[in-house]
Amino acid sequence: MLAMESASAVNSYTSASTTTTSTSDNHHHLHYPLLEPAPPSPPPPALSRYESQKRRDWNTFGQYLKNHRPPLTLSRCSGAHILEFLRYLDQFGKTKVHTSCCPFFGHPQPPAPCPCPLRQAWGSLDALIGRLRAAFEENGGHPETNPFGTRAVRLYLREVRDSQAKARGIAYEKKKRKKSAMAPLKKHQRHAPDEPTDHSAS
Repeated sequence: MLAMESASAVNSYTSASTTTTSTSDNHHHLHYPLLEPAPPSPPPPALSRYESQKRRDWNTFGQYLKNHRPPLTLSRCSGAHILEFLRYLDQFGKTKVHTSCCPFFGHPQPPAPCPCPLRQAWGSLDALIGRLRAAFEENGGHPETNPFGTRAVRLYLREVRDSQAKARGIAYEKKKRKKSAMAPLKKHQRHAPDEPTDHSAS
């Protein structure tokens, strides 16, 4: 009788031990999925050419402020400081701007080299100011305090445009895009009853 009770106790202990082990194993296996690495997040969308250039321009201007003497913060930046920045960029220009005493003044295609200085082209400066003006507001600046949109900056760009047009013998046409946009409309209207056709003149 005692032997049967001992055997029963052993079986009960073995069964309980097996159940505990099985439960422990199941509980241990439940944690395995948590140890798996999370899937990599998708890469951010690539910036457009305009956005990339705008970011580079903004970083360049920020570096200019850091190197400015005396030190200059963005909140204290005025239109006069923007003009200093634009003149500073002239040393990196690649556009030949003839002086008034140069024999090639006003010639769009000079036949020989000359010692006239290189400057930033008006179109490059105009596009740069547009990007920096947008970047200023995107980085928390207010439109009414935007130093890139001041009257002094607009007048400077107009002066650069006019002086370079005379020195290089070229003309900047503001409405060139609008005229090209109207061309398809005129093409469709050329056979209208109130307009003569090309064949009638021949």
